[in-house]
Amino acid sequence: MTRRRFALAVFAAGFAAALAAAPALAQTKIHKVAIHVDEADPARLNLALNNVENLTKYYASKGETVMVEVVTYGPGLVMLRADTSPVKDRVAAMSLEYKNLAFAACENTRAGMSKREGKDVPLVKEAKSVPSGVIRLVELQEQGWSYLRP
Repeated sequence: MTRRRFALAVFAAGFAAALAAAPALAQTKIHKVAIHVDEADPARLNLALNNVENLTKYYASKGETVMVEVVTYGPGLVMLRADTSPVKDRVAAMSLEYKNLAFAACENTRAGMSKREGKDVPLVKEAKSVPSGVIRLVELQEQGWSYLRP
């Protein structure tokens, strides 16, 4: 076998191996979903958390990863308030169960609530503060995250 044929055979074998590996690489896709919460209704808050669970379980059953960020602002900030959240126990449990789940709390909303109530508005420990919930949603979408508003 000449060097040229040998090189061609090696190239073809490598190319075939790369094609065979392509489906495995496709399975490592990471899905990213931003969930918008701007209502205080407990049914709506639970619907958003149900969406988180459904997304996470579905992609886990396919062997795929999903990252979810729940972004709260306006009346929806109640979801992450340590003093008044009707779903704070569920938020805590889900944060422990799902490692790719984050909760974002709008600081604009929090500051307004604090001013109106004349006291600090405490957040659950699972919440991370963002300057603006609206801006956070825009940034996530610009980074390719899918948008969901339950």
